Amino acid sequence: MSAQTIGFIGLGIMGLPMARNLIDAGHDVVGHNRSSDPTAELVAYGGEDGGSPAGVAERSDVVLLCLPDSPDVENIVLGEGNEANPVIDGVSEGMTVIDHSTISPTVAEAVADRLAKEGVSMLDAPISGGEQGAIDGTLSIMVGGEESTLEAHREVLEAMGETVTHCGPSGAGQTTKACNQIVVSAQMVGVSEALVFAEKAGADLEAVVDAISGGAAGCWTLDNRAPNMITGDFDPGFFAEYQYKDLRIATAAGEEFGAPIPQTSVAHELYKTMVENDMGRDDNSGVMQVLELMAGTEARIDD
Repeated sequence: MSAQTIGFIGLGIMGLPMARNLIDAGHDVVGHNRSSDPTAELVAYGGEDGGSPAGVAERSDVVLLCLPDSPDVENIVLGEGNEANPVIDGVSEGMTVIDHSTISPTVAEAVADRLAKEGVSMLDAPISGGEQGAIDGTLSIMVGGEESTLEAHREVLEAMGETVTHCGPSGAGQTTKACNQIVVSAQMVGVSEALVFAEKAGADLEAVVDAISGGAAGCWTLDNRAPNMITGDFDPGFFAEYQYKDLRIATAAGEEFGAPIPQTSVAHELYKTMVENDMGRDDNSGVMQVLELMAGTEARIDD
């Protein structure tokens, strides 16, 4: 792999381990985060502090983003907010911006169009796999944009992800991520319903998880989250408030495109309930707590 200087903006629960994997792959990484502690952690690991979004862009061959929501991307990249030194002020013609955030497909297209006027290409490349996938470098990366741009940067993405898939033109990566979150939320809610039901029926929760994991109900949530759910461990791998944000994007896109998404609409309301009840910083599997409140019980085993 030819080493490049990679800019990384957004060193949160996903971004920081992704940036570390880039350093491990031999790249120089220049980082920036709104709060200073994650940037200090990156510097301690061997990265550099870019000082601002524009500062990161000025010192990088390619800029990666991992930000919470559409307005954050518009602000950090284009300065459409309170960011005084956005990425666009530091880019040069021929550069590429790769956005790993989960945002609206239409916003992804608009930001790409604006950067194109500066001679800068953009890939929308949202990710799936949670914190552990980011740590292990096994993320699934869904890419929208020019395929030639993806191929030029595939080695960079493969330092962070196990599966890198070109999904179509600009915005297609975000559409694919919305599909991903529709399925993820269905798993989380379905497993939660099953466990609360099992508790109410007096079943052995560990036996239920073991039994159904090996059959047609087997899924990522049963394998990776159910053992923690039944002990009440909702330490975040992916914040519930981010799941809620992603479902807002999915339901809005469903309305825009005329796609019926009744199950996703129910999940949207359950995650909204989590956020409104101060559970937004719990793991997204913590949606089980809402169903427990509805049932008047907790589906737990002794840890």
